[in-house]
Amino acid sequence: MPQLDLQKLTVGLSRTWAGYLRDWDRSLRAGNYPETTRYNYLLAAAQLGRYLGECSPDPDADEAADDPCAVTRGHVEAFQAWMIATRSASTALNKHKGLQQFFKWLLVDEQAIDRTPMERVRQPKTLRKLIPVMSDEDTGKLLDACRGKGFTNLRDEALIRLYCNTGARLSEVGNLLVADVDLNTESVHFHGKGAKDRRVRFGPKTAWATGTTSRLEAPRVRPVGAVSGWSG
Repeated sequence: MPQLDLQKLTVGLSRTWAGYLRDWDRSLRAGNYPETTRYNYLLAAAQLGRYLGECSPDPDADEAADDPCAVTRGHVEAFQAWMIATRSASTALNKHKGLQQFFKWLLVDEQAIDRTPMERVRQPKTLRKLIPVMSDEDTGKLLDACRGKGFTNLRDEALIRLYCNTGARLSEVGNLLVADVDLNTESVHFHGKGAKDRRVRFGPKTAWATGTTSRLEAPRVRPVGAVSGWSG
């Protein structure tokens, strides 16, 4: 089921806002932007439009709530501050980047505005958080839980070793197909975020686990329409 539902995204917006977002989405699709990127961009613009109509303390926000071409730098800064207060600085930064693209499209592609309200709007400062790394002991316990000769046990061990050995994203390993694993070169073809593919090498233990899983996968009978991968 697709993540992006434009009708839901534009609920509560004026017809002008909804029309611009519909046209922008068409432009993004024509540019082959991934659905997740389109969703994040459109969501940022839709949230600004709803903020102007429902939450903005500015008495002059009515015109901007009706037409995005009337949005000012002050409106954007107030929205950004509201995002930081009600969500987080990192969320506000994500919205800032989406709005940059929206108003750039209005300025350059649509020529609907003479200048972007994003001029001189500072990006929110965010704290860089270190992502905790699983210890060798915990990784060993996870692999011990997979011990067994059945397909499911070996598949789970192969997936865990791929995560540990390659540092790939959850979605990258979850969406792997059997054909993406090349045992001759001991490497895997990941389909990364933003349509950025890459090939990553893995070690001998991971090669053994993936090779055994691939060998057991071949004779399995799968339902019509199932993806030829291991995560199903």
